[in-house]
Amino acid sequence: MSRTGKLLRNLGPGLLFASMAIGTSHLVLSTKAGAQYGWLMAIPIILANILKYPFFEFGVRYTSVTNKTLIEGYLNRGKGYLWFYAGITLLTTFTILAALYTVTAGLFINLFDIGQSSVATVALWLFIIISALLIFGKYKFLEISLKFVVSILFVALVITTILVLLQGPVPHVPNFKPTPIFNEVGVLFLIGLMGWMPTTVEASSWVSLWSIEKWKNQPKPSLKESLQEFNVGYGITAILALFFMIIGWFTLYGTNTQLSDNAVSFADQIVLLFTEHIGSWAYIFIAISAFATMFSTCMTAHDAITRVSLDIITLLKEKSTVKEKNNKLYFSIGVILLAVINFVVITAFSANMGNLVALATFVSFVVAPIIGYMNLKNVTSTEVAPNLRPNKNLRILTYMGIVFLSCFSLYYFYIVIF
Repeated sequence: MSRTGKLLRNLGPGLLFASMAIGTSHLVLSTKAGAQYGWLMAIPIILANILKYPFFEFGVRYTSVTNKTLIEGYLNRGKGYLWFYAGITLLTTFTILAALYTVTAGLFINLFDIGQSSVATVALWLFIIISALLIFGKYKFLEISLKFVVSILFVALVITTILVLLQGPVPHVPNFKPTPIFNEVGVLFLIGLMGWMPTTVEASSWVSLWSIEKWKNQPKPSLKESLQEFNVGYGITAILALFFMIIGWFTLYGTNTQLSDNAVSFADQIVLLFTEHIGSWAYIFIAISAFATMFSTCMTAHDAITRVSLDIITLLKEKSTVKEKNNKLYFSIGVILLAVINFVVITAFSANMGNLVALATFVSFVVAPIIGYMNLKNVTSTEVAPNLRPNKNLRILTYMGIVFLSCFSLYYFYIVIF
């Protein structure tokens, strides 16, 4: 089989990673970054994708070499590692899914012009549909469906970005003053942007679990092939983040337009933003593409968080193996339980997704360097042969990421306190 054929066959975990990442961090935060701060936001977006790359790569590397999930590796480093990760998962589980479903519900209301429906009601139906797809469709359905979604989205965004670039940036309004970045509001936004760019660092274990699941149905690829497949997905997330930023920059920066924190209003603004630069004829296609993007993100995140939660519970109970039949039952229960809990969260927060996103991204940003260090400990342990451990350059990049994210977190606390 040719290299291209092998790569296409191995596509799965990396592609799911891309689909999961191209959600709130891209559609919401990257677009807002360009709209509010202009081209300067390309710097933190690129930095976040480069400096956080090793943290995610280590998840693929460790699992490929050891046939264990990254979460099992935490337990092998010490039970304290696992308890810490369990605590972070608990904190983010009830914010990430709620935020994703809130945005998706807003897009759905916009797409079908059902203004009388509440976000909570639409989110409930989304929870029901996605839960059924995950329980009955399983991993295979998830992988196949997302190959089409990511491919279509990539082509659509390339075309939109080219059209926007050809038209050039919109003229600035009179007396326009750039929004300051290094004040409390600006730093808080940067934390949100970089905390979820390309996605939360704790999601490194998600790719690990997807890899284990994929290898149940096909021959396991080599470490090199696994990393190549992941790099394709990671590269797509980085490129699309810049595309969304460029679209926000060229169409809104300098106009004093504020993107709403209300899910329905925000969805309307985003879809209109795209169609203004392509034509009203493209409205339905853009709306469907945006909705499909968020729908797939909800599916992947819901699937991953369920798997992570089950893995953590199993390991904390010191049961390394679970019968396949029981595992499927527990997965179904986990999917439904997460749906119920996050529906309650959405109902409590109403349609204000700003608070949900801010809380989830803040926690993710603060713990990112800690989880990055935990992943480094996994891939440099005795479980991984010296020749399969990350090379010197990748280790240097890892320490740079840990130091950078740690300093940024300390700077934020300094602003808040003083």
